[in-house]
Amino acid sequence: MSVLVVGMSHRSAPVGVLERAAVSVDDVPKLLDEMMRGTHVSEVLLLSTCNRIEVVAVVDAFHGGLADVGEVLARHAGLPLLELTEHLYVHYAGSAVQHLFAVASGLDSMVVGEAQILGQLRAAYATAQELGTAGRVLHELAQHALHVGKLVHSRTGIDAAGASVVSEALSDAAGVFGGALAGTRAVLVGAGAMGALAAAHLRRAGAAEIVVLNRSLDRAERLAATTVENGVPARAGTLDLLAAELGGADLLVACTGAVGSVVGLDAFGDRTGRPLVVVDLGLPRDVDAAVAELPGITVVDLATLQERLSDDARGASVAMAQEIVAEEAQSYLAAQRSAEVTPTVTALRKRAAEVIDAELLRLDSRLPDLDDKVRHEFTRSVHRVVDKLLHTPTVQVKRLAEGPDGDSYAAALRTLFELDPQAPAAMAVQRSGDVLAALEARPEREEGR
Repeated sequence: MSVLVVGMSHRSAPVGVLERAAVSVDDVPKLLDEMMRGTHVSEVLLLSTCNRIEVVAVVDAFHGGLADVGEVLARHAGLPLLELTEHLYVHYAGSAVQHLFAVASGLDSMVVGEAQILGQLRAAYATAQELGTAGRVLHELAQHALHVGKLVHSRTGIDAAGASVVSEALSDAAGVFGGALAGTRAVLVGAGAMGALAAAHLRRAGAAEIVVLNRSLDRAERLAATTVENGVPARAGTLDLLAAELGGADLLVACTGAVGSVVGLDAFGDRTGRPLVVVDLGLPRDVDAAVAELPGITVVDLATLQERLSDDARGASVAMAQEIVAEEAQSYLAAQRSAEVTPTVTALRKRAAEVIDAELLRLDSRLPDLDDKVRHEFTRSVHRVVDKLLHTPTVQVKRLAEGPDGDSYAAALRTLFELDPQAPAAMAVQRSGDVLAALEARPEREEGR
């Protein structure tokens, strides 16, 4: 069994494709169930953020696992697999582990070093655990990835500025107002985690008032109450008040996580030509794309952020973070390889015990009148000799198993002692490759992917 990562992000796909492939909270159980029905997938979790859709699966074969996962993603996105493949990235075995650790550390984020990804990964694992699609392998991997993410943030200055997609988007919005959001009246559509983060940034930026609108009124009221407690006037309401509230607004921030537009053209009908900045952080878009054509409106969305932040880096902090990720990945993989050799060591000791038992039984049949004390001492001596003979090879094979080619030593033991070839350690396969190479190897490729 090996780990397979299949995904797309702001680095591999334009926002339009990410919108097609976006997975809502309600869709996650269905997609996880479909992947688990695949022949080659035994564990799976799905990480879905505003700029990433990523599947982490435990599979028994690279090509088969990739097919199982890819077909579900293509069907969900409503795209031919071949077309979707152009925007996917794939990591397998050791590469998959290092990639996930980099993601947890914020190294692969649109805003390098952002810490939100840790909470998103934790939530993705919790969902998989709740739905029964995460087992021992994903448990250990997810926990280690979260540990690595925390380690990177504590040891480096990668997140010193506390930047996030929300803060970067609001920074762009502030540029339209001359560099500051102080005194602006903001309408916030969405009261989830990202909405709460946006409200916090708006409070710190000195917004004059925040109106929180949400499908669920109670969540909007809770966020508005928190805002008031922190010294900024706020009101709450449902989405049917949007058009009326936009009439006197300077800024609209939409981040609902819904599938499909929540803010349509009709919501802007009551405007009097007053300038308005629209920040759309939804994936798919929360705001109708045609809104950008309306006079006096400036739109900041994931596409504009993707373009501006494509070369974002943090110099020495990023280099240090990358070193930590590489070291932790090697440490994790070494521990996994060492653990995988345990069944071989167990099988070897079991074989030795069987040989000892058989010889002692033969001794009893040949010398039935042997003194019990002599028999006892003889039995102890045989066990000591066998234990001493096995000690060095078993210790060494565990140590050597930590290396990249460690399984070859366990394989040698299995061959020399005719141990069970179906031992779990014999099933570990280390292969890697990209999406196209993998799919090209499938016999049914000519029928379409």
